[in-house]
Amino acid sequence: MATTLTLTVEQGGDRLDTFLAQHQPQLSRSRWQQLIQQGQVRINHRICDRKNHPLSGGDVLEITLPEPEPLALEPEALPLDILYEDSDLLILNKPVGLVVHPAPGHPHGTLVHGLLAHCPDLAGIGGIKRPGIVHRLDKDTSGAMVVAKTEAALHHLQAQLKSRQMQRHYLGVVYGQPSTETGSITAPIGRHERDRKKMAVVSLPKGRIATTHWQVQERFRHCALVEFHLDTGRTHQIRVHAAHLGWPLVGDPLYGRGSPVKMNLPGQALHAFRLQLIHPRTGDPIVAIAPLPAHLEKLLRLLRC
Repeated sequence: MATTLTLTVEQGGDRLDTFLAQHQPQLSRSRWQQLIQQGQVRINHRICDRKNHPLSGGDVLEITLPEPEPLALEPEALPLDILYEDSDLLILNKPVGLVVHPAPGHPHGTLVHGLLAHCPDLAGIGGIKRPGIVHRLDKDTSGAMVVAKTEAALHHLQAQLKSRQMQRHYLGVVYGQPSTETGSITAPIGRHERDRKKMAVVSLPKGRIATTHWQVQERFRHCALVEFHLDTGRTHQIRVHAAHLGWPLVGDPLYGRGSPVKMNLPGQALHAFRLQLIHPRTGDPIVAIAPLPAHLEKLLRLLRC
């Protein structure tokens, strides 16, 4: 069922889309512009489809918010390891092998399919009844991911990600030895010139600036356990930067050298173990810790022998 809102403009001067985004921040400005163009906003009982219409004091706005349309995907009940959940967001521990979005070769069984089943009462984002994926993890990278349940939460969390308020920490086992205990690398990442499945450190403007900080946690004979902290979130960022530095992630099928132990890893030895953010509605800090998966625990045991 559609929802109707009535607002009275106390002081004029704002354009219509700006006023709505400021006074009803549960929807983004682009979503308000879309609703205006669809004729869902009336000013003094007359439809206004101009997003830049100037408002005057005393104007009465009547707004119709249509019911969000269902996403053209069938929900699928998947086992989800939920670390935190409320009406605004959830944080889960994504397992290795789970693809986030449907894509060619992965039409079913993705995280989005599972979230649609887990959250049947989503409020809708951009007019579509869907979860808000704030950031992604590669198919074979495990760990903490935050998902927004509302449009307001999605935009707040995306802003935190952009401003670096959201802190993402990873643990990875690298093949080789970093020369120092701590360090940072800032190097642009873009599509590999010859292998389009891979990313690479490239020159500007072919790539986008990416910064990764790292700290050695433990050293082994041929490997090291390294904590990574991201300032940016480029595709394959940690994997590309680690390989560029000469110590790729163990088990990485694209950038690695294999494994130093006799063990079949399901993917690169990389896990997003800690996620810190600000709750978009309450302003409270949230810290989620994702335990290491069993295959990484086993790898570390073997390396310590």
